[in-house]
Amino acid sequence: MKFDNRAEGSGLVRRRAAVGATAAVMGLSAVFGSGLMAAAHADNGATLTGIVLGVGATESQRVVSWYASANTAQVVEIAPTNKLVKGQFPEHTTTFPAAVAANKVSGGFNGHATIDGLKKNTTYSYRVGTEGNWSPTYSFKTQNFKGDFDFLFYGDPQIGSSGNVAKDSEGWADTLNVSLAANPKAELLVSGGDQVETANTETQWDAFLASDKLRQYPWAATIGNHDVGGKAYEQHFWTPNTDRSAAFYTGDANTRSGGDYWYIYKGVLFIDLNSNAYAAGADAAHIGYITDVVKNHGRDAKYTVLVYHHAIYSPAAHANDSDNKQRRQDFPTAFSDLGVDLVLQGHDHSYSRSYVIKNGQKANKDEQPGAAQVVQGPGGVIYVTANSASGSKYYDLTAPDITKDPNFGPDPLNPKSHWANSVENQEHVRTYVKVQVRDDKLVVENIRSSTCAAPNAAVELGKVKWCGPDNGAGAAQPVGSKVDKVVIRPYGHGDHDDQGDDHDEQAGKGHGGKSGWLK
Repeated sequence: MKFDNRAEGSGLVRRRAAVGATAAVMGLSAVFGSGLMAAAHADNGATLTGIVLGVGATESQRVVSWYASANTAQVVEIAPTNKLVKGQFPEHTTTFPAAVAANKVSGGFNGHATIDGLKKNTTYSYRVGTEGNWSPTYSFKTQNFKGDFDFLFYGDPQIGSSGNVAKDSEGWADTLNVSLAANPKAELLVSGGDQVETANTETQWDAFLASDKLRQYPWAATIGNHDVGGKAYEQHFWTPNTDRSAAFYTGDANTRSGGDYWYIYKGVLFIDLNSNAYAAGADAAHIGYITDVVKNHGRDAKYTVLVYHHAIYSPAAHANDSDNKQRRQDFPTAFSDLGVDLVLQGHDHSYSRSYVIKNGQKANKDEQPGAAQVVQGPGGVIYVTANSASGSKYYDLTAPDITKDPNFGPDPLNPKSHWANSVENQEHVRTYVKVQVRDDKLVVENIRSSTCAAPNAAVELGKVKWCGPDNGAGAAQPVGSKVDKVVIRPYGHGDHDDQGDDHDEQAGKGHGGKSGWLK
């Protein structure tokens, strides 16, 4: 694989030239307040917009990306918040120089820098720019670098898809506010793709990035089909450990965005795919990428979580798209073989949670619809599709149609649903997915972030004809109420591993043996 690792180590590499190799390898925590690094100066100022905090390769990294009007020597300046005096940074702070490149979309430039060497349980303040020309100051907080954590997953904000950018942005910002008020210690915000309606329309990107929550919590970007048609996605989000080989693009890499990437966070191996690339052997290339990442890094993780845009067990409008039918054939057995625990998807603007799926089949024919707890067993995978997080667009659930795909027919236990899905839901209200990562379980919840009231663009603008449970027959449930909750007992964890000895032997007696699935 041809990993692009600049997001993983660029800060340390660039600091080496300024402060020497010894200081460079000491990391951020060793140089705060030491006087080794002063803020960079530049002759010309730049207007900075679209600042967003991104996920890094590890718990101790963050990536900051932005747009700039000039190609100056820009940096990210950072200090523990308790070192600031009346909001002012101390005289000597750590800076991380940015990589700045010409913007291929709207003129100007885009920059990114990797903050490295962060300490656990620390609140940091940061700003972007140059001496005398700084952005506003933003802050974020790190948590413990080991143990339990929660992350939030958001489906398709797709700002602009309702036809009203302002209303879509209002709904998106409200979901961020609601979800983070309820979960202030959430450690990652994970994207299901389709941040915007039109890939290179910067007014939509400005609206998507308007909330300061995206400067306070790391956004783990995923590319959707509405993001892939231009370079803006890559310019707005720099991602770690990214392979930008041709197989992971749909078209010219000079004019479109793409790439697969991975990172490890507190014992979870996250692998993010560009599922827009699926033809001409691209699915096989994705599987090869996942295989290599699991082989090389699976032993460092308790769980493996895949993230990509196109939900292969779509419950709604995209259920039988030709590309999804192809992915349903290409992916599931490989995912089972590789020991994947959870797959997070978007694209269908509706919610679904699968049964435990092994090799593309229901693992336990007796698993009941909506079960509150499931045990995965060897090769068992749960697939989750997220509903709209902004309210810009919803798709109604579809009835299973074996004439369109004989392999995606009705569930014998619930004939209105597709066989793969334990839960399918659409109420035309905004939701988000919360995932709790614990040593012996994963807990997945789909939570309402709105009622039928504004901001809810698709409802407000009459894009849908009803709102509420049971196709509008029931009253809208309150914000914060749960659509679905399931406790997942993964294979190889705790007392639920009924074949633990064999599994440990396969895995070389590792953490939980994800690499032991490799064949």
